[in-house]
Amino acid sequence: MSKKEKSSIGLDIERVSRIPSVANILEVACEITGMGFAAIARVSEKFWVACATRDMIGFGLEAGGSLDLETTICNEIMYHHQVVAVDDFNEDPAYKDHHTPKVYGLQSYISVPIILRNGDFFGTLCAIDRTPKEVNNSKVIKTFSLFSELIGFHLDSQDELAESKRVLKVEKRNAETREQFIAMLGHDLRNPVNAISNAVQLQLRSELDERNKRLAAIIHDATTRTKGLIDNILDFASGRLGGGIKLNYENQLSLNETIDQVIVELRMAWPEIEIIKNVTLSSEPRADYKRIAQLLSNILGNAITHGEAGKPIWVRMSESEHEKILVVSNSGTPIPANILPHLFKPFSRGKVKSGQEGLGLGLYIAKEIALAHGGSIRVESDVDSTSFIISLPS
Repeated sequence: MSKKEKSSIGLDIERVSRIPSVANILEVACEITGMGFAAIARVSEKFWVACATRDMIGFGLEAGGSLDLETTICNEIMYHHQVVAVDDFNEDPAYKDHHTPKVYGLQSYISVPIILRNGDFFGTLCAIDRTPKEVNNSKVIKTFSLFSELIGFHLDSQDELAESKRVLKVEKRNAETREQFIAMLGHDLRNPVNAISNAVQLQLRSELDERNKRLAAIIHDATTRTKGLIDNILDFASGRLGGGIKLNYENQLSLNETIDQVIVELRMAWPEIEIIKNVTLSSEPRADYKRIAQLLSNILGNAITHGEAGKPIWVRMSESEHEKILVVSNSGTPIPANILPHLFKPFSRGKVKSGQEGLGLGLYIAKEIALAHGGSIRVESDVDSTSFIISLPS
């Protein structure tokens, strides 16, 4: 027997030993037949090995013990997959001259194949004795068949569990690698994008002809969107890797000033877009205003991308007794009903305008920021308008 075969047999013996009812199965097998020896055997074209045994007649075979395959009836059962039950070999017309009872001094015998769900033959559940026993009857055969199905079920379950663990481990490793790559990519992109942004801002402050001004504005627009995308990538990677969205409540500006700043930046990038603001607050909410700015920028970016050209985008903020409510509304085609349940999932996007493609992280990050504040975000969309409604604790 090769080293590989020995290793495989060892694993099979271990699999059978993990079946919690093995000892009871063998005990009941002996009790209902009156036989003194029962075993679960692993049988292949090369070997017969006992995986578990109950021996009360001194047959001398324990788990891991083997028999010469050619001396067993299991060798034949492996091919025809039928139950073999013999009350008395001396009187059985089919087996009275068989070599197995002569080799081992047997008088009675029963063996039932163990078939796995995929149709593979694992081995047999068998019992033997040196005296005649009544085993060739429906009660005993049905009981042994039920036991063999139970053993096969447990073996299949172990295989499925092992495969699920293997797949889960691979998927977890791949996911961690992907997210670490995303995080590193975001960090590495930030410096060159900042350099481009600073350079183009200096250009825009200098005297340029109309053509170069348009080119500089395009570059500025692209860097603004790229910086937002990098922030979303880093927040996504941080959240997926366990860091979560971090909040800093030490704000330099008021919330109203923060909203104005976001609108000014977006107007610079998209001067043709009209954004109308209406903020009515009696007090400042406890929030990380830089994160609220990121949330608002992501939602406004979505409104600019999907809104109807030439129609204004509204930013409204009001309050109730327990919460502040920020609403961003735009006109345009309603969001399809089949997309709404997936709108705040990462990498989930509807159709976008040419040139506005991205990773689809903006709304996901907006939702995570709202949740980090103990708030919520939802969307209402119909033929009149699409509104993103953010609720924040007061």
